[in-house]
Amino acid sequence: MRRFARATILASCFGLGQPAGGPPRRGADVWEVIRAVRSTRAEEPKLSPLDLIGIVHENTGMPVRLVGTAVRYWASYPAEVDAEIAAAESAEDAAENAWEREHKLLAG
Repeated sequence: MRRFARATILASCFGLGQPAGGPPRRGADVWEVIRAVRSTRAEEPKLSPLDLIGIVHENTGMPVRLVGTAVRYWASYPAEVDAEIAAAESAEDAAENAWEREHKLLAG
């Protein structure tokens, strides 16, 4: 039951779990927010936590409240979110490699 409630809350906050062809998503998935937080921290290591959240908010348009919710979710379930980040990065790498092979083939 706890997992269902958690999933329902996150779905309403982040637009998760919507099927393809369904209504448009309302926002980023938790893993996308956490990746933005990590990227911002890497670029600006001396930012305070509040300033970091503020920059992620400015760059993504995600309300500050939901950035904080995503961070707290990651703090409770880091392995789950990190696995989603790893899967996304793997898919991005595969797509980039395919694009490079395609262009190399067509370029001759």
